[in-house]
Amino acid sequence: MSRDKQTSDYGRVGYSGECSDSEIAATRAAGNSDDPRGGCAIGVMAKTPRAGYSKTRLCPPLTPEQAATLSAAFLRDTTENVVAAARVTRITGYVAYAPLGAEAALRPHLAPGTPCVPADGNVPVPPGVEGFGRCLLHATRELFARGHAAACVLSSDTPTLPTAALAQAAELLLKGDDRRVVLGACDDGGYYLLGMRTLHANLFADITWSTDTVADATRDRAAALGLDLLGLPPWYDVDDAASLARLLEDAEGYAAPCTREVIRTLDLKQFLDAPVAA
Repeated sequence: MSRDKQTSDYGRVGYSGECSDSEIAATRAAGNSDDPRGGCAIGVMAKTPRAGYSKTRLCPPLTPEQAATLSAAFLRDTTENVVAAARVTRITGYVAYAPLGAEAALRPHLAPGTPCVPADGNVPVPPGVEGFGRCLLHATRELFARGHAAACVLSSDTPTLPTAALAQAAELLLKGDDRRVVLGACDDGGYYLLGMRTLHANLFADITWSTDTVADATRDRAAALGLDLLGLPPWYDVDDAASLARLLEDAEGYAAPCTREVIRTLDLKQFLDAPVAA
């Protein structure tokens, strides 16, 4: 979560509420935890797929319409991957979004029954929490407000992340104490997942977002706070032409069927022969 994510992507709505009975029932039906108010919450950071708004760093080589179609597939595969992990251990999946009116536009792109929580960043924050950090903090706070023992924020740009990494994050947190934090680093210096047992707001403070220092800065902050940080297996996010080429060639990790179908129908493998910008 280091690139292609800015506060402006999430709008400006301040909203908080309890998970409704209908959302709880839908979450159970989707294969998540028997008790959505316990276990580990995983919130996928999301924005509505829209041409000229989604995955803009993939244009070129993609057109804005192709990038939006791929973004929608990433979102469906990521939320379905969370559902798959919930069949292994005590996980409840959410989508963290903004603005408030975006639920209807988002839902067709989510695993069925995925509840939504607001994450626009329009909440009180400690000094130094700025930009995308406000959105991450808002999402984490909302997940804990729903009664979960642990909470993780997850990038929607890692559609092939192995399901085992999500299950491992939850299991490590649920076995730890309130000092425990888990971090899944990306190859570009960002992170795909950050999870904790209790809210540590300062993990989001004084971070230079959209840079290759995000993961290292978060590790340093965890150490300064005296937290017990455990690393998850590294993975890659897809946010530029080089990482797109890796996705097109890679067959490892989660199957990501929606993403693979978009790659096939749009014939995206043609871009493997195209020069990659430095």
